[in-house]
Amino acid sequence: MKRVTYRLPAYLLIIMNLLGFSLLYMANDYQASVFYVGIGVLALFLLIYSVLVICRMGDKFLVLIASMLMTMGILMLCRLDIVMGARQIVWIGVGSIVFFLSYIVYYKIRFWDKLWFCYAAAGVMLFVMTLVFGMTVNGSRNWISLGIIAFQPSETIKILYVMFLACHYSGSWNRPFLRLTPMLMTGAVTYLYIIFLVLQRDWGTILVVFSIFIFMIYVYEKKPWFLFGNVAAALVVAFFGYKFLYHIQVRVGVWLDPWTDISNKGYQIAQSLFAISSGGYFGRGLGNGAPDYIPEAHTDFIFSAICEEMGVFGGAAIIILYFLFSYRCFKIALNTENLYNKAVALGLTLMFSLQTFIIIGGVIKFIPLTGITLPFVSYGGTSIVVSFASMGIIQAISAIEDRKGAVRIER
Repeated sequence: MKRVTYRLPAYLLIIMNLLGFSLLYMANDYQASVFYVGIGVLALFLLIYSVLVICRMGDKFLVLIASMLMTMGILMLCRLDIVMGARQIVWIGVGSIVFFLSYIVYYKIRFWDKLWFCYAAAGVMLFVMTLVFGMTVNGSRNWISLGIIAFQPSETIKILYVMFLACHYSGSWNRPFLRLTPMLMTGAVTYLYIIFLVLQRDWGTILVVFSIFIFMIYVYEKKPWFLFGNVAAALVVAFFGYKFLYHIQVRVGVWLDPWTDISNKGYQIAQSLFAISSGGYFGRGLGNGAPDYIPEAHTDFIFSAICEEMGVFGGAAIIILYFLFSYRCFKIALNTENLYNKAVALGLTLMFSLQTFIIIGGVIKFIPLTGITLPFVSYGGTSIVVSFASMGIIQAISAIEDRKGAVRIER
């Protein structure tokens, strides 16, 4: 058996952190703070990686790739606001704890495929709580405030939704409920979730959830009419949504022509495109750009801010890292024998991939822009913690398969 070495990507991560924070140190007024932030980031990533290697916890490339993405994000966040960068490190620390907890819990428990009703009910409860107790931010009612912190329940709901779908498509759940077959029940729950998301005006999550649903149908469903029927229904709903919802009309109009109203509705996407184009191939240099002109540069448009200062090659590096991350996750899903774990790994991989495509495609004007975060890169506590939790589950699935492989070799 060929031995897999993780030394080269680990060395690349160290070099990436040292070079990145050295440049930021020279370009930033808060030099002492940048130094401590850089040391903290590198120490945290190496600690996580060391634990994975020592304990043999599945695929180590996932954490290395995610660490590189987080390094890019923290560099830009510290460039924008050193306090924001420091807060992001705190959230990464919390996410690291959640990563190991989700890994241990998923690895130890063996009846996840029996809890389909719990996943669906928990999702509905979180939606209701958001509508009743939530607050509106940037036009979407998808936040719940807990005093000093606020979180987005929709991020957690995406994981619950994937685990719910996996119960059906793994064959673990095959009994009718309320006279509905599991196939129809998954459709009913999906559209119920979408109705809740429409009420919250959370268009980005709608795209992610429904796209996961369609891809899972395509992979698993043996009845073509179910796939074509749902795609047709989506097209009809999209048509009437464009006809009767002003917000969607604005989004599509700005996507087609942001220059007509560049000072108002088209301002965000126009500034995003200006930033990317001004960066050229190699960027203007860390600290030499003008990210203050980019709205929401720390969340939705952080990719544009990175391209301005690190260039098209910097943006391409991020896309390649996401491609490698998705490839490793898909490989874990394909190599997994347990049907439920396979479906969960596939669904979570689709979640990461689709979210990345939707936000990067939006800021470069490839598709209409919707407000979602860039996994591991954008600022945000809920996004970071949920991304770590999802990665922990995939890591646990990888470790379960490694353990089975080791047992077979011993025999």
